[in-house]
Amino acid sequence: MPDGAEPPTGAWDRHRPRGGEPAGPLWPVAEPPARRSRHAAEEDPETFAFDRPSWPEPPAEGTGPRQAQGDQAPTRQAPGDQTPTPSDGFSYWERRPVAPVPAGAAVASAATPVPAWGRGEQRLAGERAEEEEQPAPRTPRAREPYLDNVKFVLIALVVTGHSLVPTLSAHSARSAYLFIYVFHMPLFVIISGYLSRNFWNSNAKTNKLVDTFLVPYVIVEIGYALLRFAFGHKWSLTIIDPAWLNWYLLALLLWRLSTPVWKRMRHPLPIALAVYLLAGLSDLPGDFSMDRFFGLMPFFVLGLWLQPHHFEMLNRRWIKLVSVLVLAGGAAVAILIAPHVKLAPVYYKNSYSDLNLPWWTGMGMRVALLVAALAMSAAILALIPRRATWFSDLGTRTLYCYLLHGVPVYIAKEMGWLEFPWLHGPLGVMAIVSSCFALAIVLCLPETRSVFKWLLEPRLTWLYRRPSADARSATS
Repeated sequence: MPDGAEPPTGAWDRHRPRGGEPAGPLWPVAEPPARRSRHAAEEDPETFAFDRPSWPEPPAEGTGPRQAQGDQAPTRQAPGDQTPTPSDGFSYWERRPVAPVPAGAAVASAATPVPAWGRGEQRLAGERAEEEEQPAPRTPRAREPYLDNVKFVLIALVVTGHSLVPTLSAHSARSAYLFIYVFHMPLFVIISGYLSRNFWNSNAKTNKLVDTFLVPYVIVEIGYALLRFAFGHKWSLTIIDPAWLNWYLLALLLWRLSTPVWKRMRHPLPIALAVYLLAGLSDLPGDFSMDRFFGLMPFFVLGLWLQPHHFEMLNRRWIKLVSVLVLAGGAAVAILIAPHVKLAPVYYKNSYSDLNLPWWTGMGMRVALLVAALAMSAAILALIPRRATWFSDLGTRTLYCYLLHGVPVYIAKEMGWLEFPWLHGPLGVMAIVSSCFALAIVLCLPETRSVFKWLLEPRLTWLYRRPSADARSATS
């Protein structure tokens, strides 16, 4: 380089050995990368150049101050003339004069060894790339308390409805019974349908068809047969005809088995409604809960269709105010018509001939009952709190309350504890409701589950085949 020529700033440098004289044009020396935090890299990725190590590009031939003054092209060191010396935690190279490389020669090749500090940066960059490629560990999603709140309120109403039966001769008890039965089981079925949307996407959930439905169903059937026999009734055990409240397990089993069919349909709701209306033309048997299966089918299909934003639509102040009016109106109507109507329609299982109705009147009655159930269900969903409450955890164990509450209620009925005269009135209804909510709390406690889990939720892992490696890789 002629004397007085200035190299381009920041692109070329001369290494001055200990002798003090310049050693000639050298390969550019990169500055040590500054150590920064990972958060800074996300905020300003351009400052993290060492995450992508590269050599500075030399000026093209015929450009730059060196070529303007007739200087030679930059030279390159031979790999054997390099001696690493540590500096600031990085290994730089002490460079010695080497023969110049012709201007037209390639500056770098794949066979050229990368300096130690460059290899270190490449290694760091490779490790960071591997860390980025590896998926972050999934954090368990927090359980939403809203539906658990809904389930606990509904299961307490189930216990209340069964306990009110011995007092239905009283106007107040009959009105409360009619009010509860219009919506409480339809809403329970809606929630069951909503929670069944992804039921077939998991082997563990599919196994519950046996663990949580069939096995508990058989156990409860045998238990009720023993209980009836203990109170002097004739021994009777018919597995295909569910006893009392056990119908729900079989109906839910059949609904979930039909889920793939409903999810493949383009318009499942109108079809379910048509099936619901046409089912009243036939005298469906109670075997395998076929009468309830068709009678409550639209509510399950509606639950399959619902999405989370539909529940959020109910979380508005004006809808909550309307919901209060809907429930108040429903209670008033129940009080007015309770002495004059039959209770059979609210069981959602009787045919039109069983109700002594012509088919057109029966269909109109079913449509009106469907509308009333949906309106009251929406009102309940709007008013139940969405935040975590004292009964949110109880709502996670409603299965135990449903299967076990029949024992104390049946004993109370057989012993005549629900037929005291003072229970046949408004104060009696309030006492029964309060007692049933207390019973629901006890049966939903974790201690209750610990005692009966082996019976009502058996772990039958020995019954199922483990998925093969190919199946696991295909589903992952």
